[in-house]
Amino acid sequence: MEKDSFISDIAFTPAVKQLQERHGSRRTYADMEQRTEDWSDVITGDLAAFVAQRNSFYLSTVNAQGQPYIQHRGGPRGFLSVLDEKRLAFADFKGNRQYITTGNLSETSKAFIFLMDYMGRQRVKVWGRAEVSEDPALIERLTIAGYRGRPERAIVFTVDAWNANCPQHIPLKYDEEVVAQAMQKLDARIKSLESELAALKQES
Repeated sequence: MEKDSFISDIAFTPAVKQLQERHGSRRTYADMEQRTEDWSDVITGDLAAFVAQRNSFYLSTVNAQGQPYIQHRGGPRGFLSVLDEKRLAFADFKGNRQYITTGNLSETSKAFIFLMDYMGRQRVKVWGRAEVSEDPALIERLTIAGYRGRPERAIVFTVDAWNANCPQHIPLKYDEEVVAQAMQKLDARIKSLESELAALKQES
């Protein structure tokens, strides 16, 4: 007997399923809905490991009028923390004082996190609800020692569903620190070869 609802229904609404049916992809996604490894509503070990390596992500919120807003969030690896199997959290650093995200969350808690791994060409989509917290203990827990950002509050994100999907069209990009490490090795190799060449010239 087919289930009445699936975790993926958060994205595959009746309107979406109707379009899938019209364009011939509904059967594929109907099969996918029933595979628990494709969608989850809890933070698994795989998701926690993926989150721990991110130094940025995109956060989407919406206001009471339905106007969406997407904001980039960045920090040291691990600044987006796993609190438990249902919640992610991060420090909201002092910024340009526009307060669009926090204003939206004061009207509606619906939110979305988009996580990108450009080097691994992977992406993870997380649907859920977010709330602003001014709990000093939580803010302290999320503060990264030595990081220049000054946390003003925390944002706690409750996961309703998440999905990792295909790498198609994701450009391959490298973080600055990875490029710097590669350049250091290259510079060291060049200096070594230059020393060897100089020694050979002296011998001759």
